Amino acid sequence: AARRFSIGESTAGSWYRHWRKTGSYEALPRGGRAGSILDAHEAFLLGLIAEQADITLAEMVKRLEGERSLRVDPSTIWYFLHRRGITFKKRQRMRANKVVPMS
Repeated sequence: AARRFSIGESTAGSWYRHWRKTGSYEALPRGGRAGSILDAHEAFLLGLIAEQADITLAEMVKRLEGERSLRVDPSTIWYFLHRRGITFKKRQRMRANKVVPMS
């Protein structure tokens, strides 16, 4: 069947197992989890930022682990903040360089 419809054997097997289990030809749901593991800790994380505006992701990871017993990677926090439009710039804006033009 996989060759006949030019699909992978794994795909054909997956569709067949779905049909045997449910009796339905409906497509399987797509996508990952709807939320983040950090959604339940949003107030805590935003409180950390309000407390210390220049807090680093690594410091946030340590505080989450120490105070909430939750171990996450710094990138997890970055994605969480990025989805909320929260960004941090550590360096102050610099004056334009007179010798070399800046883009």
